[in-house]
Amino acid sequence: MNGKEIRLARITENGKGIIVPMDHGTSDGPIAGLVNINRLVPKLIEGGATAILAHKGIIRRLNGVPNCGLIMHLTASTKFASDPNDKVQVTLVEEAVRQGVDAVSIHVNLGGSDSEPEMLKILGETARICDELQMPLLAMMYPRGGNIKEKFDPEAVALVARVGGELGADMVKTVYTGSPDSFREVVEGCPVPIVIAGGPKCENDRDALQMVKGAMEAGAIGISLGRNVFQHRNPAAMLKALRAIIIRDESVERCLAMLEQ
Repeated sequence: MNGKEIRLARITENGKGIIVPMDHGTSDGPIAGLVNINRLVPKLIEGGATAILAHKGIIRRLNGVPNCGLIMHLTASTKFASDPNDKVQVTLVEEAVRQGVDAVSIHVNLGGSDSEPEMLKILGETARICDELQMPLLAMMYPRGGNIKEKFDPEAVALVARVGGELGADMVKTVYTGSPDSFREVVEGCPVPIVIAGGPKCENDRDALQMVKGAMEAGAIGISLGRNVFQHRNPAAMLKALRAIIIRDESVERCLAMLEQ
């Protein structure tokens, strides 16, 4: 096995990913659920997360090494920027190697930002360095910008996912298109495994679970859900329900019953 395979095995379970991103603080500040990361992480471990994702400052200040994979996020922007869709590189892959994490991630928005060429350059160069250092790369690929009329449009989502795979990511995170049939086209058109983003918090548990069920039916390997986990009234229970769908292919009804218990 090479280094990437060994590290990928640390952020997945039997090829499935249950990732909880916690990088929202740079864009939105200390939002609900992320005010105290060290109170949250034990709940995520209890729920069965295969990996957590955060910026370097948060990872450095964790209370001990969590019993799951660690992914360091390398790009950022804030909601106060003139163009919040412009993600700049704030951390190097070499820093992640020194920190001892299992993978890195970058965020790329395609769809009209003047900085799109620079974000593509960052993606390609990061992928090159990750290959040299055998560090897995998760590319968060989103259709966002003035040229995007519908952010869940299957054609747009398929394009951004394909770009992530074409430019060297080992795994792509993107939005769910709303149905297994339309998302299957996204999965089939991407040369690397896909995990779905959660986006804004769903209105109820059923919607969140149904979204994940549909994505798995379409061929996704798992999730990278933030608000729908850490802003849940019981993050550990929500993760256990999501695990049941992803790992054991349980029904939505069965998982809803688990949450009610």
